Amino acid sequence: MILEIRGIDTYYGLGHILHGLSLGVAEGEVVALLGRNGAGKTTTLRSVTGLTPPERGEVLYKGRNIAGLDPHEVSRLGIALVPETRDVFSYLTVKENLAIAERRSSRWQLDTVLARFPALRERLDSKGRSLSGGEQEMLAIARALLTGPDLLLLDEPSQGLAPFVVNAVMDTIRELKNQDVSMLLVEQNAEMALQLADRVYVIDHGTVVFEGTPARLRADQQVTATYLGVGG
Repeated sequence: MILEIRGIDTYYGLGHILHGLSLGVAEGEVVALLGRNGAGKTTTLRSVTGLTPPERGEVLYKGRNIAGLDPHEVSRLGIALVPETRDVFSYLTVKENLAIAERRSSRWQLDTVLARFPALRERLDSKGRSLSGGEQEMLAIARALLTGPDLLLLDEPSQGLAPFVVNAVMDTIRELKNQDVSMLLVEQNAEMALQLADRVYVIDHGTVVFEGTPARLRADQQVTATYLGVGG
């Protein structure tokens, strides 16, 4: 396992969000993390990256417990987060947004990333605030790749995007999987996630209520209806 989360409890202030949560991501695997709004999905990613460190439990990355490390330390170890909010620097150009993240050691250099996202090449001199939602998502993924991650955390990459842009994001995730990038994918679009994932976790109120393959989840109507609001 490249990532093992073992029994973590994470809080926002006095709010107890994750309750003994455990999950894992194997080398080169895409794992989907599904659940209703407020289930604790984003908090799980924040717990891994050090943005909201767990109070208890372990976050093992390549066998090392990284729980409690600062976010910049986690990033340097090879973990990159593509946040739901995308966090594009609005007053910087696309080129400047990318330059901030560049690392010489990354297997993805600027030319490689721009070849993957040709729309960004055409907008290099445009300010972040002028980009469409789809372009901002592409920029957020491109920026993450420039850091050279072995583990990519994606938080709602399809949110608010037109269907053709969602397809482009899905193609990118598939391509990264072919390049042995391990991914933990938080996604409200369950169908998209099930098409991409090798395994799936469903969480509710900060605990795992299902773990298995996409096929098993599709067949479990009680779980999909109760925790994902699909079917009935």
